[in-house]
Amino acid sequence: MKRKPNTETAAAAPARAVTKEDVARAAGVSHITVSRVINTPEKVSPETRARVESFIASMGYIPNMLAGGLASRRTRIVAAIVPTISHSIFAETVRGLSEKLSEQGYQLLLGQTNYSEMEETALVEAFIGRRVDGLVLTGVQHTARTRQRLKAAGIPVVETWDLTDTPIDMLVGFDNHAAGRAMGDYLIGKGYRRLAFIGGEDPRGIARFTGMRDAVLAHGAREPVHIKIPLGSFLRSGRDAIGSLLRDHPEVDAVFFSNDVIAAGAALECIRREIRVPEQIALAGFANLELAPEVTPALTTVQISGHQIGLNTAEMLLARFNGQHVAQPVCDLGYSIIEREST
Repeated sequence: MKRKPNTETAAAAPARAVTKEDVARAAGVSHITVSRVINTPEKVSPETRARVESFIASMGYIPNMLAGGLASRRTRIVAAIVPTISHSIFAETVRGLSEKLSEQGYQLLLGQTNYSEMEETALVEAFIGRRVDGLVLTGVQHTARTRQRLKAAGIPVVETWDLTDTPIDMLVGFDNHAAGRAMGDYLIGKGYRRLAFIGGEDPRGIARFTGMRDAVLAHGAREPVHIKIPLGSFLRSGRDAIGSLLRDHPEVDAVFFSNDVIAAGAALECIRREIRVPEQIALAGFANLELAPEVTPALTTVQISGHQIGLNTAEMLLARFNGQHVAQPVCDLGYSIIEREST
């Protein structure tokens, strides 16, 4: 008696992945030619390249970039580590990075620390283990272990969104303390005297507060109220924080927020409570996100270019990947005050 085939086993068996050799046989070329079409297409005749690319597409072949990277010591992958992907404050930097890197055939991996230095260390080690060609970090404060791993890895590193005299390698950012001080000077110059700051306790947020506080005290005004909120905050955090401020410190006449998202939440709460901005209380944000001019009233803010941070960072990395010297490894992009109706 003939045994019936086990159709369940046959159905469960996974299909074999298409290999470079499969493409080469189908196209009638060597596997080396297929590799050249993928990695150095300019070295292959247009006719051959078109034929091989046609078979790659029709057969669904996906090149093993890791295998090629091990041979060339390049993976053409860059990793970027940001505190949060929950709202748009770092999105423009990621967009600028991705745009410039993709033009040169590099892919971007993204990791989120949730504002934890220990999580940043874990991500750094994971990305180095995957042989990324370069790393982009947010901020300049890291664990000793992170610094040690990055120094030992010997790959290009760019820190962003801050400045320091002791960068790990390269740096693209701005002075958060000076930006906070500029906003303090601006608000005092507009006649406000009872100021408050609302923001998280990340190093950059704290620097913005201390800069504002230094400006306020230098002008002889009293110490600003400091309301601390959870890191990675959303509109709701701004709403809740302004509610607490209005209840506990009704004398405050102007508030500086550590980012525009929180400030927008506060503005919405003021509308709900029928509190007039800026007549009863002025609001100012940070970053000049897309929503800043759309808030009612439009939001005064500190202008920084997250997109330009991403572009400059990518340019530095690409120069190093190509063996070029980066003449200015520290790039200060600066900031400015954008005045709108909220102040």
